[in-house]
Amino acid sequence: MIKSETLGQVARIRFDRLDKKNAITVQMYAQLGAALAAADADKQVRAVLLSGTAECFTAGNDVANFLKAPRDPASSPARALFDALPSMKKPVVAAVGGPAIGIGTTLLLHCDLVYAAPNARFQLPFVPLAIVPEFGSTFLLPRIAGYQRAAELLLLGQPFTAQKAQEAGIVTEVVPQERLLEHALQVASALAALPPESMRLTKRLLKARYAEPLAAAIEEETRLFTERLSSPEAKEAMSAFLEKRKPDFSRF
Repeated sequence: MIKSETLGQVARIRFDRLDKKNAITVQMYAQLGAALAAADADKQVRAVLLSGTAECFTAGNDVANFLKAPRDPASSPARALFDALPSMKKPVVAAVGGPAIGIGTTLLLHCDLVYAAPNARFQLPFVPLAIVPEFGSTFLLPRIAGYQRAAELLLLGQPFTAQKAQEAGIVTEVVPQERLLEHALQVASALAALPPESMRLTKRLLKARYAEPLAAAIEEETRLFTERLSSPEAKEAMSAFLEKRKPDFSRF
């Protein structure tokens, strides 16, 4: 469900579970983390392209699968991704078409360049699901978008467009859907052709000053996220999601 191949000096890693809108399972998190770590360690690879298809990036967590996972922050299903993506030494380009929900949006905050098609739809639905944001998004998004814009996206949790994502600094450029994957691959290939040590050092300098507070934010978010999964509010929200009904928070 995670496909990985190397074309020239670019590792292409993509979600491949289209029948479920690329919803991420526990197994997929492990595969994705392993694929990213392998690409970063491969001397042939100089850049990474992360994508789904031009029609679907990822619908986020497979909720039913995720709720069956152990509820321990130290063994979070997403831990392999949390460990691999923020520490990537090589540039990571993302191509987003269709849904990019939950972690489908938060993981983009850790990529170096993000290209989106006009059909891309982003959402950070953590508060509506009675949980909290994850993957360092409460640290990174205010830094990228400014506090008020980050608060709007994280507190309301409503879907937003590729144009709004670009205005918030999440997306580098909006490109035509039919050219999305080609354009992102061209950019990844251009990065791969540049001096690799200069690329590595520049990326390290860009991220060094907030590496420690980001790691602390990820740990705190993961702890609170895990705790919230057992809360009455979250149980109502998740049940309503799975039963395709409107949740009732009036009694809380």
